[in-house]
Amino acid sequence: MIKHKIISFGEYIRALREKAELPLRKVAAQLDIDPSLLGKIERNERQPTKEVISGIAKIFNQDVKFLLREYLSDQIAYRIIEENAEIETLKVAEKKIIYFKSLK
Repeated sequence: MIKHKIISFGEYIRALREKAELPLRKVAAQLDIDPSLLGKIERNERQPTKEVISGIAKIFNQDVKFLLREYLSDQIAYRIIEENAEIETLKVAEKKIIYFKSLK
């Protein structure tokens, strides 16, 4: 894994690709997606599917759970910002996650 400061999922993927010195088109071909879509994912303009995230994990020898956590944390952060919610919302959500899991 690349050691990184707090950056977005897309920025992290771009850093992986650049560190590996792979052009966007080659990585996109391995993922079986259009290079423009990968570029948008790297710029946080489009959301990757779980299949794309799994493919990225394989290509760059990354832990898929780590990449999913990075991706989901972006989505949560964007949603909190969009709603102008307080950080306390995350604490409440954490309690609800524990509750919802207990129902299964």
